Amino acid sequence: MTSQQRGPDPRGRAPAGGGRGPGGGGPGGGGFRRGRPRYYARRKVCGFCVNHVKYIDYKDIGVLRRYISDQAKIESRRKSGVCSKHQRGLALAVKRARFLAMMPMSRVHLTIPIQIQRR
Repeated sequence: MTSQQRGPDPRGRAPAGGGRGPGGGGPGGGGFRRGRPRYYARRKVCGFCVNHVKYIDYKDIGVLRRYISDQAKIESRRKSGVCSKHQRGLALAVKRARFLAMMPMSRVHLTIPIQIQRR
């Protein structure tokens, strides 16, 4: 006996597949869009692997700054496109640079407000 022959589920759940025909449809259904795709997903390549970097230097702030968000957080691998091997080295280099006060620890440390009081 299949689920189509049984009738409604006694627990009140909807049938599998979302009930919107082939492809699912609704939110998270994985349906297919017609027409032109929004963008072509280009595979991200690790910039460190391309340049054959063996060691990520914590003193090279210009490189490290590209992998820090505007809130001074280390970007994830999905956003930055770095491989897992270099992501571990990058995180270590950022933490070392933060410890030596070469990079901000948090968003509060990004800009230091200069208050000039005139008398």
